[in-house]
This record gives sequence, C-alpha cells and structure tokens, in this order.
Amino acid sequence: MAHAVLVLALLAGALPRLWLAFYDDGIYWPDEVYQSLEPAHWLVYGYGLLPWEFVDGMRNWAFPGFVAGLLSVSRLAGLDEPSAYLTFIRLVFGAISLACAAGVYLLARAYRTPRLQAAAGAALCSLFAPFIYFAPRAMSESAAALPVVLGLALALHPAAGAGRTVAGASLVGLAVLFRLQAGVFALALVGILAARGDRGRALQALGTLAVWAVVFGWLDHVAWAGVDGARFGGWFHSALTYVRFNVIEGQSANWGTSPWSYYFVTLWRAAPLAVALAAALSLAAVRRAPGLWLATAVFVGMHVAVPHKELRFIVPAMPLLCALAAVGLAAVPARRWRAALTAAVLVAAVWSGARVHTLTFGDVGQYPDRAADSAYDDSGPVNRLLFAARTRPGLCGLRVDVTHLAWTGGLSHLHRRVPLFNRDQAPVDSGWISHVIARDGADLPGEVVARQDDLVLVELPVTGCVLPPGYTWLL
Repeated sequence: MAHAVLVLALLAGALPRLWLAFYDDGIYWPDEVYQSLEPAHWLVYGYGLLPWEFVDGMRNWAFPGFVAGLLSVSRLAGLDEPSAYLTFIRLVFGAISLACAAGVYLLARAYRTPRLQAAAGAALCSLFAPFIYFAPRAMSESAAALPVVLGLALALHPAAGAGRTVAGASLVGLAVLFRLQAGVFALALVGILAARGDRGRALQALGTLAVWAVVFGWLDHVAWAGVDGARFGGWFHSALTYVRFNVIEGQSANWGTSPWSYYFVTLWRAAPLAVALAAALSLAAVRRAPGLWLATAVFVGMHVAVPHKELRFIVPAMPLLCALAAVGLAAVPARRWRAALTAAVLVAAVWSGARVHTLTFGDVGQYPDRAADSAYDDSGPVNRLLFAARTRPGLCGLRVDVTHLAWTGGLSHLHRRVPLFNRDQAPVDSGWISHVIARDGADLPGEVVARQDDLVLVELPVTGCVLPPGYTWLL
C-alpha cells in the first residue's frame, strides 16, 4: 500500500507541474530571470541583461552555470526558440521539485519511519501548494532543495558506508554552491553524525564538504579575481560580498521588509491544514530526529531574523518539514491514532494540491498591494509578446511601456541581440527603437502586429535603429 500511495502522490504532483511548465510564462520575482536565465543565456549565447550582482560579484556562478548547461542541452536538441528552451528548463525544474518528494520518503526511511508514514510525508511534499507554485521557476532555492534532502537522506542512513556518506555530503556541498544559506545543512550533517558517536563518518562528511568549499572559493577566484574590492585573490568573493551586503549593511531591506511572522502567516494562507499538521507532527519528531529538526528550525529562523523576506527563501526547508512530519507520524505511540493522523496528512496533501490553482499573491507572500490577484502568469502576456517580437524581421530596438524591464523575461525570452528600454529611456522618434510593447489603444504611430490580452506589440514606421551612446547591456 505504501508504494501505491507514493506512486499516486508523485503522479498527482506531476500534473500541476506539467501544466505550469507549458502554460505559465509569468514571473514571481525578477531573480528567477536575472539571477539565472539571463546570466545563463549570456554564457551560452554571448548576450543577456546582467544585473548588478553579476557585476559587483555578489553571486557565485555555479547556479547560472547549471542553467547554462540546461540551455546547452536544449540547444543541442534543436530547441532554439525561447518558448521551447524555456519550457524545457521549466520541465527540468518541475522534475527536480517532484524528486524532492521522493527524497522526503528516503529521508524519513533513514530515520526508520514505516513505509506508509514515509509515503504520507512524500505526498505532503508532492502536493504542497507553495512547493508546486515554485516548482518550475529557475531559482537557486528550488535547485538547492533536492541536493539538500537527497544528500541528508543518503548520508544519514544508519547503514550508510563511506561511499554513501561522501555522496550525500557532496550533494549538500552542491546545494551550498547553489544557495549559500544551505551551509546550515552542511554544518548540521556533520553535527548529526558526530552526535550519533559516528566520528569516522562525521570526518568523512567534513572532509568532503571541505573539498566543496574549495570548489566554491575557486569558482569565485576564476570569476571575480579582477573585480574592484576583491580580496584574497577573489576567493569566496561572492560569499563575503553577500554577507556584507545583506547581513552587515542590511541593504536587502531596500527591497521591502516584513514582520517576523511573515513566513508562518503566508504558509498558513497558502495551505492551512497541511501546515498545521506538518508543524504539529514535526514537534513530535524532535526526539527521533533532533538534529534534523534543529537544522530546519535554524534555517527558517535565520530567514525570520532578516527584515527582507520572500517565501521562496525557505523553499529548501519545505521538503525537510514534510520529512519531519513523516517522522512525527512514526513517533505516535498508539496505532489507531497513527493511522488516523496518517490519513489526515494524506487528506491535507490532496486538499493542498487541489487548490494550488487558486493561489494569489497574498497566498505566496508577494506584492501586498495586489494580494488578491492570481499568482500565475504575472507578466506572462509581456513575455509572450517578447516571443512574438523576436520573429519580426525589422526588430532592432524594443521599448516596454507596461512594466519595468526587471519584470520581463529580458533577452533570454526575446532571444535577439537587440537593446531593450524602459518607457522613459527611448522616445518614439529617437531612432533607437523599432517596436513598443504597450497597452491596447496607446497613442503610438505604427501598426499593431501582435496582441496578448490587453497588451499589443506595435511596429513603428522606421527602417532601422542606432544604438544610443553609452548603452550598456546591464539591467
């Protein structure tokens, strides 16, 4: 029965992820484009709008490099249209998200959780509405979640030998390259093994993670050794800059601040029954999995302490919370109560998955002024007009009037080496632009050549463009 529950949960979780991969061209937050797709497009195709983080050296190139690998695979497969390669990338990230549910099952089993309860935890992860929402988005948090849960499952299994310990620690080390905050789980892995009295495996994990730390520092050395302000030859430059900017200087607050309760309130809005059960059962898991519980609590607490909050920041902890819920189920002593709570978890999982299509920005903790708006396909019409603009033979400069360029798909969606402008940067008669994305009915000269909802792509009556003096391919 447990295997049937697991398979059905994975199949059910695959359906909304597939739908999102094929039909949602929207953006949750600009980072899913400009810290992943744009630098990856720049690596593979030689152009893209690079944000300031990849100029000042605040990001490690490991995650964009991973996305660039996906772009290279799609290019070799002949998927050279943006709508095609972006769908491929979303499918891969959806598969990564779904694999996290399998990782939850394995991690719960590593703590000797019975198969049915482990499958219930996996179902909770597979159908957890916020986790599904973030699934197809090319974000470092989504990419880090899988190596964290799989790495811990491998290395913390009581029967793991040296090979599985090294493999698990390597996965956790990879997660740190993708998302620096995953270092909490690297420390937790060594600490848990040491607390168990398994000194040999703790040293193996520590040595493996040290190698991955060298890889992290070397990547920064290669990328940022020549950047102004880089110390130690650029070694660990992105980590040092990130900590200085966000922790010491607190400049992330410039993007907005939220109260300490933000994550708890937002998760409650998105999936109340699932969150209530997972939270209660995770407390029951403290005695069986104290190290895992503490690591998850520290990771979430660390983000609670930072004034700037986004729900995506705690995505790597979501599978661990589901695994703890499964361990908590196993800790329930009375067989009748254990069966009832297992059924309740499965019902909560199904209910959460069934309402995933109704999520609003209020449910995912973004844009308080638009809390009642659907969280799906935001900026999707703009991005589909970028797809349309790419096919216009006279395209030589494009202005976007309906939103800031940061809330568009940029050159990774346009896939033409064409300058992009915000509304106030390029007058119609400047000679810099040939096309404009505007509201239907806007007072613009030229011909409407494509439509998406209430937006239009207008082709101006020009025969060419000049690149404005000082134009830079930076966001």
